[in-house]
Amino acid sequence: MFKTKTKGWWVSFLLMAILAIFNNCSSSRLEKSLKPEEREFLSTVRYTITSEERKIFLKLPPTERKSFMEEFWKRRDPLPETAINEFKEEYFLRIEQANKLFGEGGKQGWLSDRGRIWITLGPPDHRETYPRGQSFYGFPVEIWHYGFYQIYFIDRFWNGNYQLDPASARQIAEITQVQVSWNQPGGRMFQGSRAMDFEVRMDKTGEGKALIVVSLPYNQIWFKAQQDRLETVFEVSLEIEDAEGKKAGGDSRTVEIAVTPQELKDRFDKTYDLEFQVGVSGRGPFTLKVTVENKTENKKSEKKLKFDF
Repeated sequence: MFKTKTKGWWVSFLLMAILAIFNNCSSSRLEKSLKPEEREFLSTVRYTITSEERKIFLKLPPTERKSFMEEFWKRRDPLPETAINEFKEEYFLRIEQANKLFGEGGKQGWLSDRGRIWITLGPPDHRETYPRGQSFYGFPVEIWHYGFYQIYFIDRFWNGNYQLDPASARQIAEITQVQVSWNQPGGRMFQGSRAMDFEVRMDKTGEGKALIVVSLPYNQIWFKAQQDRLETVFEVSLEIEDAEGKKAGGDSRTVEIAVTPQELKDRFDKTYDLEFQVGVSGRGPFTLKVTVENKTENKKSEKKLKFDF
């Protein structure tokens, strides 16, 4: 009975291995058929392209790949109404920064471990460098601080090639969850790079009165570490105009949010809700503009909606 199970497991393992090799070979053949600019695109976007997008790109007819590359960046544009694709601009800026900062070690800076983390997580809150090690017998090391988290890079061969410490690598997923929504089109790749996608709800509470609720997603809020807590400050303002463009109401509020790292994890899929009781005058339809500014990163997000009583 034991032998039968072992044999079955071994056969399954062999099938999985053969399938994986076949898929890798197939992928490799498809990559070799790409034009130089297509191979360069696939290499450049390695830190943001999803596995599914990669498969689709490789299987596309050659005539459709150019359109895919254009659409790839459009899908990640946080503000499509502007002439600049902020996501793309920041992505290539970080590649340029990584090449300047981490060019030693025999490879391009953006392809090194430090370059990869710089591009995907952004510049650390604080960076410590110890080119001669932290102790007399220690290796050169860099410590990057992201809030409460510390990421270690060690140059074990004294050649400038700092490698991500395995213990730190296990924290990357957690940092990514708390601080960055990464790899998804429209995701928050870097602090301040994307307008916060907050929600606005409105209910009439009486004649010329409305309840407006602004919901800020915790997973899009940028915090700074302050001792044992994460803190940030928001300024939320409401402006209402009537059909003639005249001011018909409004309100504003400054809000301080402070949480522990554990509280942030628990609330990651929840929202911080702000309620405003607002008086509305004039003739409709009305236009409501909501502006949310994160004072910690000095970035604003705006939304407009029309309503009538």
